[in-house]
Amino acid sequence: MSKGDNTRSTILDVAVQVASRIGFQALSIGLLAEEARMSKSGVFSHFKSKEQLQLQTLEHARHRFVDVIVRPALAAPRGEPRLRALVEHWRTWDSVGLQGGCIFTAAAFELGEQPGPLRDALVRSELDWLELLGSVSASAVREGQFRPDLDPEQLAFEIHGVLLSHHYASRLLADEQAGRRTALALDRIITGARAAESRRQTVAPAVP
Repeated sequence: MSKGDNTRSTILDVAVQVASRIGFQALSIGLLAEEARMSKSGVFSHFKSKEQLQLQTLEHARHRFVDVIVRPALAAPRGEPRLRALVEHWRTWDSVGLQGGCIFTAAAFELGEQPGPLRDALVRSELDWLELLGSVSASAVREGQFRPDLDPEQLAFEIHGVLLSHHYASRLLADEQAGRRTALALDRIITGARAAESRRQTVAPAVP
């Protein structure tokens, strides 16, 4: 990686933090220059426009999400263990140094009614995540771990809903029980998806 690439990556690390805290719309080259302790012209040379800065920040966050959550979870056995690994890793996403919590969840509320390239990129990222949850759920059906009539897309929808609720409860409401409630809700959803012969097996949720 060149010196320029290293500098851009360092700037984007800061940008992800800023966007998680104050949102994408408020993220600007001038503000980022202050946060990164660089000249405005130095930051501008890497991104050229506010829109490019926002898009590259979102993409940088997506790569970080893959590194922190997806890749480690894919090391788990296929099916239910991998699905549980994905959601457990997601629950630690807020605690990996993101000042404002999950940047994607916050951006979903911020950009929901703001059409444009940034919203389009966020939608693609979120659909990829839902597709992954659905695909792993479908593999659990094929493995005989989940019941054969399970709708993987519905299961992904329900899991995603609990994860969004976790962000809301832990960040906005500062609910000290958010982690425990999230773990219990996810365990109930996933256990309820099991095939009849598998429900007798117990996989205890990780409750902080």
